[in-house]
Amino acid sequence: MRMTIFTATAAALIAGCATTQPTTTPSLPPLPAGLPHRYVCRHADGPIVIDGRLDDPAWSRAPWTEPFADIEGDRRPPPRFQTRAKLLWDDQYLYIAAELEEPHVWATLTEHDQIVFHDNDFEVFIDPDGDAREYYEVEINALNTIFDLFLVRTYRAGGPALHGWDLHGLKSAVHVAGTLNDPSDLDRGWSLEMAMPWKSLAEAAHRPAPPHPGDTWRMNFSRVEWQPRIVAGRYEKVPNTREDNWVWSPQGVIDMHLPDRWGYVEFSEGDQ
Repeated sequence: MRMTIFTATAAALIAGCATTQPTTTPSLPPLPAGLPHRYVCRHADGPIVIDGRLDDPAWSRAPWTEPFADIEGDRRPPPRFQTRAKLLWDDQYLYIAAELEEPHVWATLTEHDQIVFHDNDFEVFIDPDGDAREYYEVEINALNTIFDLFLVRTYRAGGPALHGWDLHGLKSAVHVAGTLNDPSDLDRGWSLEMAMPWKSLAEAAHRPAPPHPGDTWRMNFSRVEWQPRIVAGRYEKVPNTREDNWVWSPQGVIDMHLPDRWGYVEFSEGDQ
């Protein structure tokens, strides 16, 4: 049976894994000056329709994040395509939107909780109290297929990841500016919107959810990008070529599961 809230089994597993362990090691390179990034998440001043189009007036008040960079930072070439995100919040939801430039929009996975990063995807990571334990990950592809999971603690600290956990009440939608899975033309890209209920994010937040103005949560956003080739009129991955990882706040290493290196999102009622 799928879980929409923590079951007794999940709670027991978390309790059994509660021993504090380090999430970083001295071998990790230091982050450059100016990292992690910071973002002020403004309060939505109107309704948001989750259709993937980002055309609701409320979004005009939300600033864009910095353009995504390689996960390793300046030691790697800049991304080939632009990615950026923006956030809003109200008393019911945390809203996340993103635009992904992409000349070849394609996706194959259609079932909930398939490993979505085997396709090109957009990923959200949230550690409400910033303790590098008990955090959320949500992935989405251009078919609006969701993979959501809960991490008891980081993989470096032994995990585990609970793939059976669901972000109950999540709303999501994707809009493709072009034609999905059609190699005969070039696309502009795809955009997405998510509405994450505070009620579900509160399950392991150990913080007020919805937050109070001035509260800060740790978050990061990632884009997995595979290089495609066209075979018999269909897209497939270029063999023996690893994916690119482009992120809002670079981690310094190819590992998104270092929550102490994620960005800071401060919740605000006003424009500042």
